[in-house]
Formats: sequence, C-alpha cells, structure tokens
Amino acid sequence: MPGVQHTQQSPRSIIDLVLSRHSTRAFLAKPVARSVIEQILEISQRAPSNSNLQPWRVKVVTGKALERLSSALSSTFWSGTPNNTKPIPEIYNKYRSALGKQLYGPEGYDIPRNDEERTRRARMRNYQFFGAPCALMICIEQGLAEIDVLSIGMYLQTICLLLSERGISTCVEASVAGYPQVVRQELGLRKDMIVLAGVAVGYEDRDHKINHLKGQREALENNVEFLDD
Repeated sequence: MPGVQHTQQSPRSIIDLVLSRHSTRAFLAKPVARSVIEQILEISQRAPSNSNLQPWRVKVVTGKALERLSSALSSTFWSGTPNNTKPIPEIYNKYRSALGKQLYGPEGYDIPRNDEERTRRARMRNYQFFGAPCALMICIEQGLAEIDVLSIGMYLQTICLLLSERGISTCVEASVAGYPQVVRQELGLRKDMIVLAGVAVGYEDRDHKINHLKGQREALENNVEFLDD
C-alpha cells in the first residue's frame, strides 16, 4: 500500500501471533509512536468487510485527551452509574465466572471475595485502560447491519495481530462501551455513532502477574460441527 513502510525484522508466523496474543491488563508508561499506530491502521484497512463498506470508525486517543476520557469514565463508574453493557444469556455466565475467578483469585489480583472496595478498584482499571498510553475507540454508524459489526470484528482482530507482531499489546474492552454518553461527550462523537468497544494499546508490563493469565478455550467439538452428508 502507498505510504506503508515494511519493517526488516523477521516476521512471526500467523499461528504464533494467534496463539500468543492475550488480553494485557497492565501496561508500561512507554508511549507507542504515532507513526507505528498509523502504519498498523493503514494496513488494517485491508481487512474484509461486507460489500467493502469498511464500516469501522476509530478514534485514536492519547495524551491529555486520554487522561480526560479515563478520568470521566472512572468517575462515572465510581459514582455507581449503571453500565449499559447488554447482559449475556445465562448459559454463557459460566465463562465469565471462570474468567472472574482467574482475574480476582490468587493467580491474578488476589482479592478476597468479600473485599468490595479492592474489587471495585480493580474493576476501575478497565476505565483507565489499564495504564496504556493509547486507546482506540471502535464505533459504527447506526443503521448498519449485524454483518457489518462482524466486519468490524475482523478489522479489530487484524489490528490486534499486527500490533502483536510489532511487540505491542492490547486489551479489547467492552466495559468502556457501557458508558456511551461519556465517550460521546469526551470525544465529540455524533449521536448516530454507536460505541462498540475500546482497545487499550501499549507495551506490556511483563513483570505484572496479571499478564501471565491465560484464558481457557473450549474443545473444538463444542463450537464446531462438520457436516458431509
């Protein structure tokens, strides 16, 4: 693509990138160069989309703008304002529960179950983008279809894998989309923009044990069925 500079480093295989990528929940303060973010986003424009609509709309937030957004989201959460994230069906709660035990148990934050304040402070890290120096806010215009949301999912995975190849970590966050009015106000979004997710972007703090957690995956047969007659 015009304007894209390819690096000379040895590329990692796509299998390695997929298997090693994980949600990073503690970042270093080290900034990510804007030129790197621009390059990754430009390459990601090649992600597939329904009828080539390219429906993703992205706000790249850093510096003072990120400080204001993080502060506004954290204050809203801490005040007890309900998060508007859609509830998940009951049959999927077991997955969220298992992840919660990992995050807040001895392997993770190691917070006693009855310590509500420490739990809230740990949860508030979501709204601070886990200390990442860059956040992407992923949006879509109202009126588009479910297939277009799927297109954005493919775009988002492309971004995450390309960043991983450059040694840059991510955490895709649904929680920040639960306060769309805050995001709209802080970033000047139009009313017809739906906030789908946020993405924390930065260099992983490899010494923090929260980053050594690995979420479990279902056996293939629980998700996939092969039909041939």
